[in-house]
Amino acid sequence: MYFKEYGNTGIKVSAIGFGAMRFDEEDVREGRLEKCADLMLYALDKGINYWDTAPFYCEDKSEEIVGMAVKQARREEIYLATKTNFGTVGEKHDRDSFRKRLETSLERLQTDYIDFYHLWCLLNLESYEQHMEELYGFFEEARSEGLIRHIVFSSHMEGSAIEKVIESGKFKGMLIGYNPLNHRFRQSGIKSAYENGMGVVAMNPVGGGLIPDNPEIFSYLTEGTDLNVGQAALRFVASHKEITIALNGFTTKEHIDEAVKAIENLEEKPAAEVIARVSEGVSLNNLCTGCGYCKVCPVDILIPKYMEAYNMKLLTGREQECLDRLKWQWGIDKEDAGKCIACKKCEELCTQHLPIIERLNEIAKMTEEAN
Repeated sequence: MYFKEYGNTGIKVSAIGFGAMRFDEEDVREGRLEKCADLMLYALDKGINYWDTAPFYCEDKSEEIVGMAVKQARREEIYLATKTNFGTVGEKHDRDSFRKRLETSLERLQTDYIDFYHLWCLLNLESYEQHMEELYGFFEEARSEGLIRHIVFSSHMEGSAIEKVIESGKFKGMLIGYNPLNHRFRQSGIKSAYENGMGVVAMNPVGGGLIPDNPEIFSYLTEGTDLNVGQAALRFVASHKEITIALNGFTTKEHIDEAVKAIENLEEKPAAEVIARVSEGVSLNNLCTGCGYCKVCPVDILIPKYMEAYNMKLLTGREQECLDRLKWQWGIDKEDAGKCIACKKCEELCTQHLPIIERLNEIAKMTEEAN
């Protein structure tokens, strides 16, 4: 395993991190949590020592799964990261609510401390300022007690906005979406964090599965390598000297083996040099990365699947590709898109600020014209 320094903390972490949100859905649903924990222990044997989880991941079982694995390993060999924000603390953003959330995470993780505790999912600067005013003080208090080792943040903002958060000097690191699709929009942010001695963890390095699921479109990533497109995307991210960890989700041991192979003999280079090789490839920041936060539809529209299918229209320019994806990949009624009541709950939670309602309406129109 290739290891990197996490900012100026003196901690060495694996260049690949375990994102604990892609466990086999059936295993989670059927309660086979030990099987999921075994996958994490397998990753640890391969050198992956940074484990990232959060409340609500995997039907709210992710922290519990991670805790099962922690219990079977040496705690000092692992660096744990989890998260909190207004949504996990509850309606009252007070000390007691914060402590209850933190203590729940500690109990589930079966640990006395969290290495990296994220101020989670800052969507914009207004959200950042509100969270800082109402929650950050509790982070500092918990750190002084040894319950938190390092305060970090997670964001989906663009580079210029992220720079303002970095300039506050309040954080030791950040978690941000970064991959061959959106790198142009995040460059200034990762550069600023690196120059300020912060660790940088990149989530969605393979675009939420979008890149490996479309090997022909993204074949340019593999040029000059013996890697598949998913591995090449992972290596692209890990090769940045500014990025500490490429955070990847795993469902099988084979996925872990592929990720480990992707960074064999890794060479760290400045972002500009790494990007130069893929600069002529696809670069669309408006592709859905499948984070799933939009699964709040009051009329039960399967929004993540509709948005994933819409990606095919964006990538190919053909409406039929979107309709075919809905039919043959997901097997869902494409006419459900027309049931949207425009309540905007999904758009409020979308980490990429995508025009979900507009896209659902467009799919509904495509369906009418195709019939």
